[in-house]
Amino acid sequence: MDRSQIIGLVLMLVFITVYFQFFAPEPPEEQPTTQNQENTQSAGSESTITESASSQVSTLSDSARNQLNEMKFGLFSPFAEGTEQLTTIENEQVKISFSNKGGSVKKVILKEFKDFEDQELVLVNSKTNQNLILDHLSRKVNLSEIYFTSSQSNKSDTTMITYKVDLGENRSIAYQYSIPKEGYEIGFKILTSGLNGIIGNEIAYEWNQDMKRMELNLEDARNKSTVRYRLNNGDVDYLSISVDANEQEQIADPVDWISFNQKFFSSAIILKKPVNGTSLATIATPNDSSLVKKGSMKFFVPFDQLVSNQFDATYYFGPNNYSILKKVAPSFEENVELGWSILAWINKFAIIPIFHFLENYISNYGVIIIIMVFLIRIVLAPLTYKSHMGMAKMRVMKPELDEIKEKHGGDMQKAQQEQMALYQKVGINPLSGCIPMLLQMPILFAMFYFFPNSIELRQKSFLWAHDLSTYDSILDLPFMIPFYGDHVSLFTLLMTLSTILYTWSNSQVTTIQGPMKTLQYIMPVMFLFFLNSYSSGLTFYYFVSNIVSFGQIALFRKFIDEDKIKKALEENKKKNVNKKKSKFQQRLEEAMKANENAKKKSKK
Repeated sequence: MDRSQIIGLVLMLVFITVYFQFFAPEPPEEQPTTQNQENTQSAGSESTITESASSQVSTLSDSARNQLNEMKFGLFSPFAEGTEQLTTIENEQVKISFSNKGGSVKKVILKEFKDFEDQELVLVNSKTNQNLILDHLSRKVNLSEIYFTSSQSNKSDTTMITYKVDLGENRSIAYQYSIPKEGYEIGFKILTSGLNGIIGNEIAYEWNQDMKRMELNLEDARNKSTVRYRLNNGDVDYLSISVDANEQEQIADPVDWISFNQKFFSSAIILKKPVNGTSLATIATPNDSSLVKKGSMKFFVPFDQLVSNQFDATYYFGPNNYSILKKVAPSFEENVELGWSILAWINKFAIIPIFHFLENYISNYGVIIIIMVFLIRIVLAPLTYKSHMGMAKMRVMKPELDEIKEKHGGDMQKAQQEQMALYQKVGINPLSGCIPMLLQMPILFAMFYFFPNSIELRQKSFLWAHDLSTYDSILDLPFMIPFYGDHVSLFTLLMTLSTILYTWSNSQVTTIQGPMKTLQYIMPVMFLFFLNSYSSGLTFYYFVSNIVSFGQIALFRKFIDEDKIKKALEENKKKNVNKKKSKFQQRLEEAMKANENAKKKSKK
């Protein structure tokens, strides 16, 4: 309602009040209706006090109010006033409160979880509302302002609660919820009768939700909160996850499901038939630390679906647990952020199955992480061994490579050409030490997504870390260090120190010289700042991985005999004395020449 509508409504109320107060004939005294008596009984002593106060108000004001309600709600006006009553139903996992005002979900508590203050986890609070807005008598009637009549029944292992508005003459609208004995999914149907000609074709469903803060790291929680949705063509997308972003988006294509997606929990509606005209929005709440964001969704309900009782949906109120979400709806597991492309594939088909297998037998998640490190290192051992073998070959060739550099002085082009010729003769691929390492990188990056978003680690402790899903602060600083934070995470510190030590140990047996030898220490220091506020489960994994790497290096050195390698390379050199240059080497030399000529021209 805009400003002009509010002013118009106020003026109309003033005119009607003046008319009935001074010009209208005095109406006969009315007897209380049956409906009022029922409301009085259900309201108890509080309602008696309210009625006592209300009896002092002129019945003319009641008439004016009734006329206003009739103007606003049309046939729904008899249900515009009432007393809100809550009905709470719970199963093994959730406790849900429904309200007769609007017939909607008023509150959802997840019984198996706590928030960061160790209080009950309220996923949906009283400020959340789901609305159905009807086109009725050329006006928009918001059913969230209407008082429904409730009824409850049990069918097998499912509790059914129905909220109904009976308009008379076999005309009605009802919301039917089905709550199973266990699980996080709540069935939702809209049942109508005789509404043809009563409502128009434009029917809108709205859901506005305050996304409550449930995690210690507020900034991280805000960065992981958004509105996510799946198009009917199978694509999954989401609004901006920026902390300070206010974003709105109109979706042109049909939508299958929409989720208010937070770091570890989601509230969502899954539609049996796709809907159109969807609009989504997120609103940042920088000044309210109790919220991470506000979200809203709106879509149009097809008229034919509504009047033929074919609008069928499911609410999901629960954790972002991959094994649970993948059973809810197609692509619904993407509410867990597992990375892009190959990273998501690695997490879905390798990391998560291994993690869940170990979880079945081991209750300590720190121990699970340690075992995962060993398992993954064993799988990657052939690549790691090949990488160390490649570096060993380069170390053996280092004296000859140094001679070539001294021979050509500052002529880098000729030095590189002769080095490439030497590589070909001895049978060395200069990238043989790098390629195996690059092949291992996707697994390291996959872990970067898996551990921070794994709800299994949430509020699970190990050693000094109270919660493996967030940072393990051992010292809270009285000031903020830019890019670092206001705390010291010990696992991040240990990870950084072990990485520097590993880099130093590795550099002693490699051919890296010059500035590159110094630059390789910059990355570990950058990660000290970057990962200080990340999941302690992630930094603990990297720390243990570094320790295991030290052991692997020591083991490989026992198996790699550099004297044998040197002898084999010398034999290859004799065999390949008259070997022609490969096409790859020819192209590489041509590229190097062209680059050198370009440099000479630019100097002139």
